[in-house]
Amino acid sequence: MEALLVDTLPTGPGWHYEPKWDGFRCLVFRNGRSVELQSKSGQSLTRYFPEVVEAVRSVPADAFVLDGEIVIPIDGQLSFDDLLQRIHPAESRVKKLSAERPALLVVFDMLADTGRHALVDRPLRERRPFLEAFAKKELAGVKGFRLSPATTDAKAARAWFSMTGGIFDGVVAKRLDLEYRSGDRTGMQKVKRLRTVDCVVGGFRYASKSRVVGSLLLGLYDAKGLLHHVGFTSGFSAAERKSMLRKLEPLIKPPGFTGRAPGGPSRWSTDRSAEWQPLAPELVAEVRYDHVTGGRFRHGTRFLRWRPDKKPRRCTLDQITSSRRASSDYPEVLEGADL
Repeated sequence: MEALLVDTLPTGPGWHYEPKWDGFRCLVFRNGRSVELQSKSGQSLTRYFPEVVEAVRSVPADAFVLDGEIVIPIDGQLSFDDLLQRIHPAESRVKKLSAERPALLVVFDMLADTGRHALVDRPLRERRPFLEAFAKKELAGVKGFRLSPATTDAKAARAWFSMTGGIFDGVVAKRLDLEYRSGDRTGMQKVKRLRTVDCVVGGFRYASKSRVVGSLLLGLYDAKGLLHHVGFTSGFSAAERKSMLRKLEPLIKPPGFTGRAPGGPSRWSTDRSAEWQPLAPELVAEVRYDHVTGGRFRHGTRFLRWRPDKKPRRCTLDQITSSRRASSDYPEVLEGADL
C-alpha cells in the first residue's frame, strides 16, 4: 500500500494518522522458522538485517504478516545513512554493522493473523485492533520491535508533524474504511516538510570543462512504461563528481529515456555541454523540488540520497502530476522499553 504526497494533512471523520518513519518500508513474512523481509518493490531485505530476522523468529507466534518500517535510531534520531550502509555484498560487513548499530522494526499494519487468515480485505478500523492485540500478546518483551503510535486526532497528528526532521519524516493519513490497497495510492496520503520524489537516473552530463559529472538527468515512468525526462540535479562537490563518475560510466547504455528526452543546454548556461550520456535505468535518486510545470521540475532539484531499496519501475509520474492534492511521549517509541 503506497501513499500519495499531498501538501496538507486531510482532516475530518474517517481519517487515521501515524508518524512517517524515515527508514526502509518492509513487509514481514513469518511461517514457522522461515522469515522473509521484503521491500516495497518486492526485493528481499532479509540478508541485510539479520538482527531483525532473529527478532521476528523470537516472537512466540509462528505465523503472521506485518507491514512496517526498518529504522536505525542513533542518538534520538533515525539514520538513513546507516540503513544504506547495510546494502552491502559482504556478509561479514553486514554482520558487523548489525551488531554495532542494530535496526528496529516499527510495525503499523497487520496483513495476516497468527491463524494464517488474510486481513487485507478488511478495513483499517478492523486491522489496527488485530495489530494492537498481536503486539500486546506476542511482542511483549521481544527486543527489536516497536508499535507505531496512531491517532484519529488531527491535532495530535500536527504535533507529530512539528517533530519532522528528527525522529519523524512527516505524517501519514489512512482511510479507516478502506481495505489494504496494494500498489495503490488512493487509501493513504503523506505530508512531508520537504517535497521529495524518487526518480530514475536516466542519464548524465559531463561538466563543461572537465570529465566529471556535471548533472544527473532525472526520469519518471508513465502508465505505458515510458521513461520521461523531468529535470536535473546538480551542485555536487568536486569529490562527489569524481565518485559519481565511477558509479555512472559502467551503466552507459542507450536509449536512457524512452519517452520525453532531454534537449540541449539551457540558453542561460551556454557553456554547458549539450551532449548527455544515456544510462541503463538501474539507479534511483531521491531529490528535493519546489514546483512542477507541465510534468517537469520548474527549477533544478537538490540531490538528497541514493535509494537502492526502491525499484526503478516504481518511480512514476503520478508522484508529481496527480490532481489529488489535499488542500508528548512519542520519542519513547524508539528509546523506551520493548513492547
